[in-house]
Amino acid sequence: MTTSRSARGVARWVIETRRRFGTKSRTSRRDFPRSSSATSSPRFVPRATPLRKLAAWSVHFYTALGLCCASAIAVAIFQGDARGFQAAFVWMIVATLIDATDGTLARKVGVKQVLPGFDGRRLDDITDFLTYTFLPLLLLWRAGTLPPGQEAWLMFPLLASAYGFCQTDIKTGDGYFLGFPSLWNVVAFYIYILGMPLWINLAILIVLSVLTFVPTRYLYPSQPGSLNRLSSILGVVWMVSLVPVLLGFTQLDAERSLKLTQPSTLQLITYGTLFYPIFYLGVSFWITLRLGRRGFGHTSNAA
Repeated sequence: MTTSRSARGVARWVIETRRRFGTKSRTSRRDFPRSSSATSSPRFVPRATPLRKLAAWSVHFYTALGLCCASAIAVAIFQGDARGFQAAFVWMIVATLIDATDGTLARKVGVKQVLPGFDGRRLDDITDFLTYTFLPLLLLWRAGTLPPGQEAWLMFPLLASAYGFCQTDIKTGDGYFLGFPSLWNVVAFYIYILGMPLWINLAILIVLSVLTFVPTRYLYPSQPGSLNRLSSILGVVWMVSLVPVLLGFTQLDAERSLKLTQPSTLQLITYGTLFYPIFYLGVSFWITLRLGRRGFGHTSNAA
């Protein structure tokens, strides 16, 4: 008894001495219970300082600018002429640039940790549904790009897109979209600018709507992987190539109505910009086939 008490007394003396001289005891970390914060994940959580809160709200405001673009798109669509549609597509590109960059800003600022009570992803989804789906389909209706009496088919891509937006696994763990990713702004642009037969336009809408429900994989440019990075680079080149097309939009509209036998230089440039949609769809279908042979349980992180 006396020996054990003496040993405990010596141990306490050692611990107190080490504390007094600023040296931690190895046994003290075991013997004293940790607080809940000490046992939590070591993951860094940014402090919600006033400056960080201002930065986080600024990112959310930047995302919300997509709604301002949506308003401008709607006004331009109801203008109902070539200049109005030109303005609508320009605002769609601006909205796409905002959507492509706000996620990076949000991650750098740590908006989820700084402002946990505000769901920026929900704001992003609301904006995306308007600018990627609802307004492009509205433009196709306003521009009369479908056969007479067949306008109700526009409900199909609208509902298919709503289904896609509500799927929790629409973005896979290995860096892809699952199902056609509601790029109706791009579809609307080419349907309008190429002036294809109305029944072909309708067929394109139906096929892409069906693909929303099919578990095919599509490139997700902002995710890791060599093909996704290549898609991002080509996407920038593609947007630059659209500049002369948008600048000559009214000329293209006039040439389309004239039904020229030989394509003009501007029309050839327009056809050339199809390189990116062809690349995107072609590589996406190739990835789906490749993973299908291996089994979809295999993850490749976008090659």
